[in-house]
Amino acid sequence: MRVFNVVIAGVGGQGVLLTSKIISETALLQGFDAKQSEVHGMAQRGGSVISHVRFGEKVYSPIVSEGEGDLLIGFEPLETARYIHFLKKDGIVLYNTYRVSSITVSIGAEKYPDDIDEIIRKNAKNVFALDGTKLAVEAGDKRALNVVLLGASLKFLPLDKNIVLKALENSISKKVLAINKKAFELGLEFFNDIK
Repeated sequence: MRVFNVVIAGVGGQGVLLTSKIISETALLQGFDAKQSEVHGMAQRGGSVISHVRFGEKVYSPIVSEGEGDLLIGFEPLETARYIHFLKKDGIVLYNTYRVSSITVSIGAEKYPDDIDEIIRKNAKNVFALDGTKLAVEAGDKRALNVVLLGASLKFLPLDKNIVLKALENSISKKVLAINKKAFELGLEFFNDIK
C-alpha cells in the first residue's frame, strides 16, 4: 500500500494527540509501517495543535509535506482552515462545525472569520462537515468529540474498524470506554445518514 497521509488539527484539550496515537497504533496492528509527529505550539487548552500520521508499506518521515495530505481531520473550523494547505488537490476534509475560540482569538490577536465554512469549501474539493460536538454530547460526554471524528473518518481511512476499536480500548480509560465506544459508533453512522 502506498503511504497514506493524515493531518489532524484542533485546539489543545480536544484530543488531537490521542486520535493520532489511535490511528498510528491501528496502522501498526494492521502490519503497516507508521510514523506520527505532533506540533504542540501552545498545546495547553486553547492553543493550536496539529498532528501528522503517515502509514503504509514503508514510511521514512513522520511529517506530511504541504500539498500531500490525503485526509485532514479538523476538530474545529478555524484550525481546519489554518492547516488546509497540507491537503493535496483531491484530498478530503472532514471537520467539526462547532466553533471553539483559540487563545489567539480570545486575546484579540486574531479575528474569527464569519465565513469560515465558505473559506474551507473554497480551499478544498472534498469537504464533509458534521456537528461532532453534538454527537459527542449524545454519546454522553462532549470530550468524546475526537472519537466521533475518528469513527466518521473511517469512511476515508484504509483501516479496519475492529482493529481501531482494539486500539481505542488500549488507549482509553475503562471508566469512559462505553461512552467512547458509543461516540465511535455515532461517528461511523454519520455517513449512513447522508443521502
